[in-house]
Amino acid sequence: MEAIAKARHVRMSPRKVRLVVDQIRGKSVNEAYALLTFSKKFASEPVEKTLRSAVANAQVKSQDEGSMLDVDDLFVREAYVDEGPTLKRWRARAQGRASPIRKRTSHITVVVDTKDN
Repeated sequence: MEAIAKARHVRMSPRKVRLVVDQIRGKSVNEAYALLTFSKKFASEPVEKTLRSAVANAQVKSQDEGSMLDVDDLFVREAYVDEGPTLKRWRARAQGRASPIRKRTSHITVVVDTKDN
């Protein structure tokens, strides 16, 4: 049973979010929860929210099919981060010049699946 969750336009650099996502890929859902809860990285919050959404999607999907899903059987099959649109801003510099500031965004995708597949 595969379930997907996506978080789009997260106001965080994809490079920073990938550090967190790489830690949970392939882990069981409970182990991933533990890693994200105790991680000091700021990016762990939106990743955990996306993981919880994927698990909830799996539970709803299993109820629609008429079977009971045990959360302990789920693991993170895929987790990746894509780059979203970049907000372009300008910062004043010396002698009337301006330098660009790029405020990057991320698209986080988490796919959970049961272990028997």
